[in-house]
Amino acid sequence: MIGLIQKVSQASVLIDNQTLRCINRGLVVLLGITSTDTYNEVDYVSNKVLSLRLFESDNNNFDLSIQDIRGDLLVVSQFTLPASVKKGRRPDFTNAAKPEVAEPLYQSFVDKCKSVVHNVKTGEFGADMQVNIVNDGPVTLIIDSDMA
Repeated sequence: MIGLIQKVSQASVLIDNQTLRCINRGLVVLLGITSTDTYNEVDYVSNKVLSLRLFESDNNNFDLSIQDIRGDLLVVSQFTLPASVKKGRRPDFTNAAKPEVAEPLYQSFVDKCKSVVHNVKTGEFGADMQVNIVNDGPVTLIIDSDMA
């Protein structure tokens, strides 16, 4: 499981050119689920997202987590993150989980985050989405459960 984490001052997702979901200060998680992922990876990546200290304290150090600042969270499924570009010029998506495997894991990740963060918004699994992100810092990190 791969989570691309961005600290944001605001973000939104437009789903099928209709539904707009917005957050303010917090994190955006673009979540890529691989064909070998299980609920163990959900636990690992969600725990990292919820506990990473990415927000500044009064002394300008990264001392505070999303929980500490009562920040918002936007989670968007990202089928392309597990792609390989090692060969050729076209991404190879064979490592991405099939929708029937990925969707329950994605929902479990979202549910775990909702149990801790007061304002969690999501994209819509499998939908056409436009994500607008105002990256704060900028701070962008990758959490890869295979690298744990």
